[in-house]
Amino acid sequence: MSGRNVLITGGSNGIGRETVRAFAGTGETVWFTYFTGEARAAKLVGELTADGAEVAAFEFHQGEWDSHQHLLAALPGPVDVLVNNAAVGTKSIEKYQRGSAPELSAAMLRINTLGPLWLTQQLVPGMLARGYGKVVNVASVGGGVATFPDFDPADGMSKAALVQMSRQLAVQLAHAPVEVFAVCPGAVETDMLGASVLDRLDLDTRRSFETALPKGRLIQPAEVARLIHWLCTDEATVLHGAVLDASMGLGLAPAMFRPAAR
Repeated sequence: MSGRNVLITGGSNGIGRETVRAFAGTGETVWFTYFTGEARAAKLVGELTADGAEVAAFEFHQGEWDSHQHLLAALPGPVDVLVNNAAVGTKSIEKYQRGSAPELSAAMLRINTLGPLWLTQQLVPGMLARGYGKVVNVASVGGGVATFPDFDPADGMSKAALVQMSRQLAVQLAHAPVEVFAVCPGAVETDMLGASVLDRLDLDTRRSFETALPKGRLIQPAEVARLIHWLCTDEATVLHGAVLDASMGLGLAPAMFRPAAR
């Protein structure tokens, strides 16, 4: 797979950072975006380029049209693999956007839904023209597979919309040389889950929370990254259009998600 150009949004932290590492480790050219994580992005670029990888980071305000235009103008070449990973959650939105509840909901939908839609619409035509492409949309088990009432409705709505976009795009590209997938992670140990759940739990409560989850543990970002990377191999073509529940079963039994467990 070496020789491909890979664009990963939200690549400075969490699942995105591990996905950058996964693709860079196989000799591909990786470009990733960040919003507020400039220092983290620079550190990751330095780490990977020191190992001989071709990696670059770009500031990107997903869901803001001018920023989309600037990003596309700044990319050094065409994109063969697009991983729409950047997103905000019920609490993490407050780190990036201030305002009233309606304004926060609007921002969440703009970032989580409009942003990936626009970026996909901007890049897929080039993939089709070149006769090759992969698109992986990172949604969530919340909204994409099951319902979690503790979260903001706009959170689940935005992830459900991303899954619907993936399905529709997959149908439109059924006879084209571009594959589309959606991945719906469960309880992953990231800053996003920290903001919404983990940071407010004391040690004993967190232990109870994790024990109640499927397999009795949190999912690690690298586990999801390896799945995303594999989906961009030829072996995964048979899964074109699939919406993958990457939650270790949480999507089948959402009641196991009990952040208030004692």
